[in-house]
Amino acid sequence: MSFTDKAKNKAQELAGAAKERIGDATDNERMRAEGATQQSDAQARQMGEHVKDAGRDAFTK
Repeated sequence: MSFTDKAKNKAQELAGAAKERIGDATDNERMRAEGATQQSDAQARQMGEHVKDAGRDAFTK
């Protein structure tokens, strides 16, 4: 996983967290749900990248 991919995923995760908090503060259920979804998507992409890295490491050893 490249540094750029990690940074993009982290930025997406943080943006989702911010949306979720704003949705909570303004009692906007749609924004809260969008934020939670955005966070989950970013975390899933990160996990996928970690699995690829682990597979690549296992293959080279």
